[in-house]
Amino acid sequence: MSASAAKPAVSRRHVSNGNNTNNVAIDDDHNHQRRIVGDKNTRMEIAAKNNGYANGVIGGGGWRSKASFMTWTTRDVVYVARHHWIPCMFAAGLLFFMGVEYTLQMIPARSEPFDLGFVATRSLNRVLASSPDLNTVLAALNTVFVLMQTTYIVWTWLVEGRARATISALFMFTCRGILGYSTQLPLPQDFLGSGVDFPVGNVSFFLFFSGHVAGSMIASLDMRRMQRFKLARVFDILNVLQSIRLLGTRGHYTIDLAVGVGAGILFDSLAGKYEEMSRRHHLGTGFSLISKDSLVN
Repeated sequence: MSASAAKPAVSRRHVSNGNNTNNVAIDDDHNHQRRIVGDKNTRMEIAAKNNGYANGVIGGGGWRSKASFMTWTTRDVVYVARHHWIPCMFAAGLLFFMGVEYTLQMIPARSEPFDLGFVATRSLNRVLASSPDLNTVLAALNTVFVLMQTTYIVWTWLVEGRARATISALFMFTCRGILGYSTQLPLPQDFLGSGVDFPVGNVSFFLFFSGHVAGSMIASLDMRRMQRFKLARVFDILNVLQSIRLLGTRGHYTIDLAVGVGAGILFDSLAGKYEEMSRRHHLGTGFSLISKDSLVN
């Protein structure tokens, strides 16, 4: 038998992937697999496609096919570590905080909550407590920033005819009211209030979550969407400064601020989905709930 006859039969033919017709499909009868030359997918991704599990579709043998992890190789692991290092970092974080959570000594019921942001801003809290005038000035500046956020969000709807930021803020503040009333956290012992802080007048407020931070995020995201990048960066810097001040005055816990960032992103996304759904629903009627005229009417 010749050497060429001993080699597994391999057939080559040109295929199209929708963009490039120069790729070559190789059917390897020995390995019973088919791949495209130039395809950068790893073996685990190719195996998932061959097994019919790609894109959430079960086919090609279904549950009788070989499980995807059984086809993984060392090369796949190295590839994932190099090109998907962010999920790998989160996987390491999961393991680390599992160890922290299961060995952490719980805070007693009658003790003050532990807050890492309060620890980091302890010196700022002492400075503001010893200087009420400085606390009042910073509170007034923070109120001006809140009015800037509000003005921008309302402006995008009333003047520019874009309702997404306004809808997002309505979603966010309604959800904040529900959550804030459902779990009413205790006011920190070292809280430093001010009559000019928003809401003005030393009135009560919900701690969870921070509407200051969430509103600023909604405005910043809209600015980026409209390519107002410099203004967005200014808002982001002011948002960080107001977060430090809120921790220093004990006006919010760290978790309130962190959830505020996430809430701004979440409700901006939900408002975008609402706009898209409304456009599809009213496409045939010529009437859109999101257009400037329809919202005014």
